[in-house]
Amino acid sequence: MAPGLLRSLEPLLRGWLPRQRWFAGKGLPINGFRLAAATELMPPGGSHGPLGLLHVLVDVEQPGRPADCYQLLLGAHPLLPSALVRTALGPAVGGPYDGLTLYDAPHDPRLAALLLERLRMPGRTGRLRFTTEPHAVFPPALAPRVSTAEQSNTSVVYGDTYILKLFRRVSPGTNPDLELSLALARAGSRRVAEPVAWFESLEPGPGPAAEEPTTLGVLQRFLPGSSDGWALALASVAEDGDFRAEAAALGRATAEVHASLAAALPVRALGGEALERMAAGMARRLDETAAEVPAVRPYAAALRSAFDDLAKLGAGALPGHAVTAQRIHGDLHLGQALRGPAGEWVLIDFEGEPARPLAERRKAAPPVQDVAGMLRSFDYAAHHSGNGPWAARHRDAYCTGYAAVSGTDPREQPVLIRAFETDKAVYEARYEARHRPAWLPIPLSALARLATPA
Repeated sequence: MAPGLLRSLEPLLRGWLPRQRWFAGKGLPINGFRLAAATELMPPGGSHGPLGLLHVLVDVEQPGRPADCYQLLLGAHPLLPSALVRTALGPAVGGPYDGLTLYDAPHDPRLAALLLERLRMPGRTGRLRFTTEPHAVFPPALAPRVSTAEQSNTSVVYGDTYILKLFRRVSPGTNPDLELSLALARAGSRRVAEPVAWFESLEPGPGPAAEEPTTLGVLQRFLPGSSDGWALALASVAEDGDFRAEAAALGRATAEVHASLAAALPVRALGGEALERMAAGMARRLDETAAEVPAVRPYAAALRSAFDDLAKLGAGALPGHAVTAQRIHGDLHLGQALRGPAGEWVLIDFEGEPARPLAERRKAAPPVQDVAGMLRSFDYAAHHSGNGPWAARHRDAYCTGYAAVSGTDPREQPVLIRAFETDKAVYEARYEARHRPAWLPIPLSALARLATPA
């Protein structure tokens, strides 16, 4: 690492980081920074003239939370074009980039193209390792553009061929978006946008055990002409339309993905103690949410019965199917499904809930967790537009499609589906109370329904 780099970056990062939508520590002061790694992918003054590209991993320390590690791709240039001024961190003072303006490199087509060129060539640059699937084909002149759809990451679309997802908040270990997408693609599934290249950071130290990779970015097949399920559902709700054929097809696609993951990765039976621990975690989240969100409190006692029943199922006190755990999507909703021009559904963004620790997102879970997430999404679409009856028809259609492929109807697992749907609605209530108070009635209406099951 070049001497003085962090000292020159720190004042710029203090002002720039909190303004980024993917920064997780909004509203908290920044206590300090630690430079975890810095790699020059293109030093200024080379064949590209004064233009430079720097890869940085920086730990951000804030009160009351563990340090978060963020990935930064920084361009460096003495004079930014007007189109890039809005991406600037500011001029570096001191350090190796003294006098150059630093900016967010994915927004610069020149540097985004350079990153794609690097992904074409497997190998290492410092602590960065680049890997390419053998079948990958890179057509020439793929013009890059930054997608506006991402929330917790940054994506660059190359022509109509590939999309590069850059993870911003990173943790040691393989990101499940790479792990699961790769497993599905190698199993021949067409329900996934298959990865063709990715890059990681390797931890320093002797021997392979020290080199636990941190997934930094994944290049995947782009799906031109696709529409996301959330937009399609909202359009149907607004017209009180019939979206049931699409909902059933999405249910079949979900079941196919679950079957492929179960074939490719380990599956295990969940014993009574595991289900009781799961129920206890759900009950704890309910208590924490009720303490924070007063509107949840009137339902709390009745909702707890959903988790009590899950614990009883684990103890054998209630009849039910055997419960298995496998790798699942982990954050499935209508916005994570794309319908292609031919009507085919593809699931995307297998990283799980980004706010959860990586180790937790990589754990096996009952497939009904994904089903519950999608059922909540149909409910959200309906109540967002004030058309509650639309939800019931399309939730049923989704379950029917799922059962047609899986052989198991989620509606015949009432204890499991109620517990997971309740847990998801509790999470939604806490999220909406914090970030979108006007939307809080949506999960509250679900909690009222779930508190009095049929």
